[in-house]
Amino acid sequence: MRFLISLHINPAVLDALTDEEKAAIGEGHTRFIEELKASGELITTQALVDPSQAVVVSVRNGRPVVTDGPFLEAKEYLGGFYLVDCEDRARAVELAARIPDTRFEGLGVEVRQVMFADGQWDA
Repeated sequence: MRFLISLHINPAVLDALTDEEKAAIGEGHTRFIEELKASGELITTQALVDPSQAVVVSVRNGRPVVTDGPFLEAKEYLGGFYLVDCEDRARAVELAARIPDTRFEGLGVEVRQVMFADGQWDA
């Protein structure tokens, strides 16, 4: 079963962390990635740039329209994700609990099962 483990960032929380805490998060992600590779459960992982560099694309009158918003009104934003292939939801939750972000209040880690991929329904 495939699961997306998404990392929700609150910039105010990140700014309040010490350099040691930030380094611990980075080192924790490096260890977590190596563990996922060793277990064969990692499909991919990506970190995303700050949302200020994102655009919104819509199509109006058959033409693409690209704007820098509107974005959702929220403090948190998607900062990155892990796409994993593991036995079940309980294992996905177990994996998510190893992500260092879970140790800091205000940094969210969400687990969602992939509904379909490559035309095959998983959920």
